[in-house]
Amino acid sequence: MKEDTHPTYQDVLFVDSSTGSKFVIGSTLQPKEKETFEGKEYPVCYIAVSSASHPFFTGSTQFIDSEGRVDKFTKRYQRKRQEEGEQQKKQEETAEKLSADKTKKKKK
Repeated sequence: MKEDTHPTYQDVLFVDSSTGSKFVIGSTLQPKEKETFEGKEYPVCYIAVSSASHPFFTGSTQFIDSEGRVDKFTKRYQRKRQEEGEQQKKQEETAEKLSADKTKKKKK
């Protein structure tokens, strides 16, 4: 059998960045950061959502977004709607000018 083909299996401390809850799970992840938890030092991995913060497990209807992805999406969507509204106004104005020009030509 070949040696060193599989990553080492170790206990890793996972930290939920939205709630701050910590739990230790065996994993093959190799994070470089280390943190002490319950008197023992573990490699630490930060995660955005866990069972401690996910609405399905907590029973809450509000989603906690610590990284701002929801806010970023809503801002982008609002900006796009504003741009579309401005383009539509410009098209309406040009259409009005064209119709006004056509009526002037017909009167002459």
